[in-house]
Amino acid sequence: MSARQPQLPGASFDRATAEVVLIVDDVPDNLAVLHDALDESGYTVLVATSGEAALQRAAQVVPDIVLLDAMMPGMDGFEVARRLKSSPATAHVPIIFMTGLTETEYLVAALESGGVDYVTKPIKPKEVLARMGVHMQGARQARQTRNALDAFGYASITVRAGDGKLMWQTPLARELLMAYYGTSSPETPQPVVDWLRRHLKDALQQIEPPRLTAELGARRLTFRLHQQTGDEDWLIVMREVSDTAVIEAMSLYFKLTQREAEVLYWVVKGKINRDIADILGASPATIKKHLERIFVKLGVETRTAAAGMAMTRIRQLHPQFEA
Repeated sequence: MSARQPQLPGASFDRATAEVVLIVDDVPDNLAVLHDALDESGYTVLVATSGEAALQRAAQVVPDIVLLDAMMPGMDGFEVARRLKSSPATAHVPIIFMTGLTETEYLVAALESGGVDYVTKPIKPKEVLARMGVHMQGARQARQTRNALDAFGYASITVRAGDGKLMWQTPLARELLMAYYGTSSPETPQPVVDWLRRHLKDALQQIEPPRLTAELGARRLTFRLHQQTGDEDWLIVMREVSDTAVIEAMSLYFKLTQREAEVLYWVVKGKINRDIADILGASPATIKKHLERIFVKLGVETRTAAAGMAMTRIRQLHPQFEA
């Protein structure tokens, strides 16, 4: 039976209902046999006949799993696997090698280059489907977890504890890490790596470690260790909270200007004038003048009294506020 027309890059398909398999083999007959079996089992199938083409396909449409021929002319399967695993976009994708070589050194090479399993040629489609099912289950659960987190406004990343490499991230996580730390994949911010490694022992014993917090003006980003997704890979959930609404509420309630409300916010946070000046891009003398006007409007004489009055009001309007 001839193979159905394989999906090509740019072709439209529904990722919500079909899992995507990339088959990489330079022998058309092998592609045809696997394509028909996988297509009939409900998978969306992408094909590549060379290592270079495989990397291009994976860059255009990230597959859920890769079936990879070990021995191909030009770039062999081992190099393809290493490149896929070195890219944050595809590092999480399970790779099953297909090989006619059964010597131990080749099987070890397949696993060391990033493969999770292998099948021997001639290919038996039922065996391939069974092996895929085992490895797809973990990938499927991880994807469902990430999708659920995204739906509720959480950003998430996957970090490899050993070398601190950022293996995977949501678009929102990418934006937040750049805003707070100025870093981009595959670099994980060093404070996050240090925090992960410091609490790894507790996490392995299923003891939830304290959360990491980063601040950017009136915005706060918290990191929570969610779960282990691989031997060294950890899923970290991020959530940003902004106190902009708190500043606006203080401005309205106490009849302060926007800048006065910002100064009072940082007073509540326990910052001294010099720190507030650095945060707001002003001079300490300017901050002092703002404080004098704040004291008059609140009818108090000290920053402690001003902070106490503001905190009382904030707690009424925003009980979740953290000073």
